Amino acid sequence: MSLLTVGSVAFDAIETPFGKTDKIVGGAATYITLTASYFTKKNNIIGVVGGDFPQEMIDTLEEHGVNTEGLEIKPDGKTFFWSGKYHNDMNTRDTLDTQLNVFGDFDPTIPASYQDCQYLMLGNMVLALQMTVLNRLNNRPKFVMLDTMNLWMNIALDDLKAVISKVDCLTVNDEEARMLSGDYSFRRAAKTIMAMGPKTLIIKKGEHGALLFQGDQVFFCPALPLEEVFDPTGAGDTFAGGFIGYLASTDDISFDNMKRAIVYGSAMASFCVEKFGSERLLGLTQEEINARVQEFILLSTFTIS
Repeated sequence: MSLLTVGSVAFDAIETPFGKTDKIVGGAATYITLTASYFTKKNNIIGVVGGDFPQEMIDTLEEHGVNTEGLEIKPDGKTFFWSGKYHNDMNTRDTLDTQLNVFGDFDPTIPASYQDCQYLMLGNMVLALQMTVLNRLNNRPKFVMLDTMNLWMNIALDDLKAVISKVDCLTVNDEEARMLSGDYSFRRAAKTIMAMGPKTLIIKKGEHGALLFQGDQVFFCPALPLEEVFDPTGAGDTFAGGFIGYLASTDDISFDNMKRAIVYGSAMASFCVEKFGSERLLGLTQEEINARVQEFILLSTFTIS
């Protein structure tokens, strides 16, 4: 089934203990659509870039089957830019520079060919834009997934809750789950957050895996211990792209299928961190993906005699 992703397409400049980059292509929508392309063939993007954005990257997205009709190019503007430096633990980072540029006045336009989307992924961005997308769709998609961040919890909590009330699945990290719910226990936090509207909640715990909640059901997917982690930038978006891409490809939003989807999302995120930016997501084979998923299965498969 068709997937629509709305979010940032950007340049990143990243420094980690393993090295640093000049401007490389990033942004939530980039990671999500590239990842989802390995699962669903109807993969649409809405975003905005400036005249400085390389045509080669647009070509790459299209080669991966991403429909870029909704990617607006403003020739006289500059693309959204973010620069950050990761600490030695690779879990914390400092933002060195943020330049919204054309993303600062982004007004998402939904092409007619996107109006039939059954799966919608709202990447982290200004809350008003997320609500605008929901209002501009002629029909509500079968499944709407939302990513957000602690900034909106600090400065626009009521607006955030209004958007949350309209989605089926929310993804947050462990700190954000506690902040949004006011509860330290993830189980109680999940109940509080799901009472705000979404039937499904995913709490991402970085190198410690991810939790999936729906009603009274809970599923945990561990993270794969990797020999090398070069760059965690985009791992959360890659996870989301694998998760919703798998759901769209199977057109099954049962809890059992979401368990499979969260494993595929985690597997794709484990590829992402092995190189800087989105490099590792380019040119993956189905054999590589299947082998990585099998590694996840072996992590937690055992018998009791």
